[in-house]
Amino acid sequence: MKSTTAKIGLVLWLTLVICAAILFPMVPAPEKWYEFPIIPGLEEKARIIFFHVPMAWTTVVAFVAAMIYGIRFLMTKNLDYDLRSVSAAGLGTMFCILATVTGSLWAKFNWGSFWNWDPRETSIFVLLLIYGAYFALRSAVDVEEKRATLSAVYAIIAGVTVPFFIFVMPRIMTGLHPGSKGDPQGAGPVVQFKMAPNMLLVFFASLLGFTLLYFWLFNLKVRSSRLELQQQSQE
Repeated sequence: MKSTTAKIGLVLWLTLVICAAILFPMVPAPEKWYEFPIIPGLEEKARIIFFHVPMAWTTVVAFVAAMIYGIRFLMTKNLDYDLRSVSAAGLGTMFCILATVTGSLWAKFNWGSFWNWDPRETSIFVLLLIYGAYFALRSAVDVEEKRATLSAVYAIIAGVTVPFFIFVMPRIMTGLHPGSKGDPQGAGPVVQFKMAPNMLLVFFASLLGFTLLYFWLFNLKVRSSRLELQQQSQE
């Protein structure tokens, strides 16, 4: 009962966040609580902040979780941790793709092209290649324990690179993305939280909603994978 209530609450939470992010008007001089101020240079395109950044954040959460479960597998040799690690990596890859797509849409309307090889675009592309290779590795090894061990080691190494590609590399190189080296506004409106209070409220609500959505999907993925393994063992 509590689980069902929590799921319904999460769905309603995300629905309200999406509606606020899309429907609240942006005006030059806000007078009402539901009016967003126009961010110079971004205008209506600033709405992507409510989706793109939380998706990128959830990507980091998932990949770090995959690394942690990889470490726990190497410490215990419990295959359930391998299952959790690969589930987290799969969801991280999904959110990484969503972050790439939303970022590309923003780039098209702001920079004139879906892809510009900006340092942040390049870094997220490299992450997709790294975790694509992770799943290629798993599919190439048939022995279960050996596959789990190799995957755990790979997940740990890959997880260490995630903060660099997401947070460090895009800020030490010159680029088009807000927050890049040479950006006249410094770290950008999101990182320095220069947004108006009502925009910040929607932003953090979205951040929380997508994080909880990840944990919900993670639990579903782990449970379904366990059921698949049970069915295979009974056949």
